[in-house]
Amino acid sequence: MKRTKIFKLFKSDAPVDHMLIKGWVRTRRDSKTFSFIELNDGSCLKNIQVIAESLLDNYEEIRNLTTGSAVAVTGALIESQGKGQKWEVRADKVAIISFASESYPLQKKRHSDEFLRTIAHLRPRTNKYGAAFRIRSEVSYAIHQFFREKGFRYLHTPILTGSDCEGAGEMFRVTALDIDDPPKKEGKTDHSQDFFGKVANLTVSGQLSAEMFALALGDVYTFGPTFRAENSNTRRHAAEFWMVEPEMAFCDLEGNMDLGEEIVKHLTRFVMEECGEDMELFAKFVDKALMPRLENIASSEYVRVPYREAVDILVKSGKKFEYPVGFGKDLQTEHERHLTEDHFKKPVIVYDYPKSIKPFYMRVNDDHETVAAMDVLVPGVGEIIGGSQREERLDVLQARMGEFGMPQENYWWYLDTRRFGTVPHSGFGLGFERLLMLMTGVRNIRDVIPFPRTPGNIEF
Repeated sequence: MKRTKIFKLFKSDAPVDHMLIKGWVRTRRDSKTFSFIELNDGSCLKNIQVIAESLLDNYEEIRNLTTGSAVAVTGALIESQGKGQKWEVRADKVAIISFASESYPLQKKRHSDEFLRTIAHLRPRTNKYGAAFRIRSEVSYAIHQFFREKGFRYLHTPILTGSDCEGAGEMFRVTALDIDDPPKKEGKTDHSQDFFGKVANLTVSGQLSAEMFALALGDVYTFGPTFRAENSNTRRHAAEFWMVEPEMAFCDLEGNMDLGEEIVKHLTRFVMEECGEDMELFAKFVDKALMPRLENIASSEYVRVPYREAVDILVKSGKKFEYPVGFGKDLQTEHERHLTEDHFKKPVIVYDYPKSIKPFYMRVNDDHETVAAMDVLVPGVGEIIGGSQREERLDVLQARMGEFGMPQENYWWYLDTRRFGTVPHSGFGLGFERLLMLMTGVRNIRDVIPFPRTPGNIEF
């Protein structure tokens, strides 16, 4: 008999005579002639109540079921006699797949996030984390659906790279050499003998590769893991995280901002409409202001303000910030949240940043002081998207690379696209975990990624 997932049972319009469900025991209680099992299979937040009568052959075994034990139940879906639930299952057979040890750490009580991070392999079985990772799955689907409907092509960009996209140098080195006794040349490690014949790193972005394909296929996007060897142990940073990176040919900064606003609105509306039950958990137990904030993000017209004006607003606010504000300084989270939560009270797109604080590939504006960059800022999180129009002019791009001390021979392929049929093009990066923090009200990035990788932590 084919297994039925529990979430489908709650959508049933009529009783079902014969079916099979499988799952894990959340709780069990006994009466004189029945055992009541709360069963969950991970497909939804709700448990289904299973009624096991004492007439069942293995009833004594059933009475010994512990929290976390796994069972297969054959029976009928019937209208519930109890309050708070429409359906329950009357078991004809309860086959015990496995017993969980009495030391099972997830009991019927609330556990702290800090404790659950120490058992990240088990935390998806809790209500909160089960909901978080179902939402993660649904939003992943919505991202692909959004781009597909717009005619974008999905691109798989390399995880291993010999290029530094951001120019910051905070990259994880990957090598096949014996790190205890590497080959040497003139007193230094001889990377010509390494697997790729040169230094290789984990990628910090798929952008440069996406640009190559945008200049051939038009509109593309990549959605995958990226890595930063940044020794930052804050609640907003992880060493491994996922990025959504669209790249569009024949697109200027204005079109880039349009797409950034559209995708944030679309995904916010999607999660509110399609993940209702799981979202209710976060709105009730994690962040009581969550739903009004998301409604604001989904329905507002985003304010667009030049960086210079944004700095002026911050300076004149009279608010004392931890980090100083001034032209040529990057905006910090506290600045971004002041703009979105206190001043404008809605999402804001800041654009035209000083070129001195932005990477080499961003298009230099006519003032020669700023670049065509933009950040989408939202209440509750701050920056959620960072992007730019790319520098398509070969001479200007080469000059910018020279300012950064970047060896142009390492980027010959990137420069070729400016030699052979260059066009204006734009793109951005949307931090997927930041998006999930926004949508759930969760305040720590470690709690929206299955197995977080942070400084000093590579458990599981």
